[in-house]
Amino acid sequence: MDTEERLAVFLDYENLALGARDHLGGMQFDFKPIADALAVRGRVVVRRAYADWSYFDEDRRMLTRHQVELIEMTQRMGASRKNAADIKMVVDAIEMAFEREYITTFVMCTGDSDFSPLVHKLRELDKKVIGVGVENSTSRLLPPACDEFLFYDRLEGVDVPDESEAPAPKRSGRGGKGTGRSGGGRGGRAKAPAPVEAPAEATESAAPAEEPAPATSGATSGTRRRKKAPAAEPAVEPAAEPVESVVETDLEQEDAAPAGEDATMEVKVAQTLADLQASTSGSVTASMLKRTMVRKDPTFSESDYGFRTFGEFLRFLADRGFVVLSPGPSTGDPEVELPAQQDTEGAFDLLRQVVRDAGGSAPLSGLKNEVRKRRPDFSEKALGYRGFLQFAKGAAAAGAVALAWDDDADDYLLTAS
Repeated sequence: MDTEERLAVFLDYENLALGARDHLGGMQFDFKPIADALAVRGRVVVRRAYADWSYFDEDRRMLTRHQVELIEMTQRMGASRKNAADIKMVVDAIEMAFEREYITTFVMCTGDSDFSPLVHKLRELDKKVIGVGVENSTSRLLPPACDEFLFYDRLEGVDVPDESEAPAPKRSGRGGKGTGRSGGGRGGRAKAPAPVEAPAEATESAAPAEEPAPATSGATSGTRRRKKAPAAEPAVEPAAEPVESVVETDLEQEDAAPAGEDATMEVKVAQTLADLQASTSGSVTASMLKRTMVRKDPTFSESDYGFRTFGEFLRFLADRGFVVLSPGPSTGDPEVELPAQQDTEGAFDLLRQVVRDAGGSAPLSGLKNEVRKRRPDFSEKALGYRGFLQFAKGAAAAGAVALAWDDDADDYLLTAS
């Protein structure tokens, strides 16, 4: 444990959030893929995000769930403070480098080249620096300055929307930072936040407010997915509800309801093992794998799945062909590996077989989970695809399946060839 890396994570949140919305098809930024990628590199002891959070209410709830400390840098109307959050972030990082010697790695989540001097200084202080940024909004000057740089859109768990189907990116009320790839600097910022306009859909749907909603007494399912609010609710929702109560209520609801894309334990083990094999130069032992899985999910216990020890759990997975075990450096701590990685053609064949077993055709939604039931270590990103939709289109181009949009299902429909 003494040789374990200890990481401090600093998020230039405005740069990341606007970069994701502007360059990744308007998608919402999610911290979980970053947290999972860092869990295999060491123990994260500090998580801080810097922004004017009045512009990122929904993002604030997401970060709170991931135990990120939110540093408020309020943008006062009529005042120019476009670098306030950046300066505070730099000051905190330098202070931490001197005062907390046990922190060995600094993770700077930004694509702004203005942080290059900070990166150089941290490396002068014998600290390892990992950068994280959205690829198309990251300055080309920043990645070479870091010891390692992770592009957010290439991380496992980030499913980038297809460019032809992506909606127009959502913009925040402020002018925002310049996220040009070459410059990496900042653009102008609005002097005052623009008023938030209600979406056209919500305005139109608010008109027939007196129409009663259909009864849904028997619609409760085991997964307890969060339902969309009725159309009339946005018009009558109280605007002055305290933020604290909203966050607390949302957290309670989401903790009680599992996500629709919840991965099985075999998939979680395979993903964690694949990340460890990619980020470490040596072999991966069972103890290292268990420690990393607990970092990702502190509530993890093999006893929840009916096993007395983690080694027994791994032997169960090895018997099913999901992992390969071999003698390790000490008794009771075997080395763990994934089976030989399939090639792209093999992955296409697997997709075709899954579609055939589903009756010859299947919607795209939920299909990735079905593929992973057969092959827990499946990852379209490891095969060079940005998302599962792009992988399915590649399979269609190779003739493994046919892919077409189904208006009735409001989803892509795959048919086995």
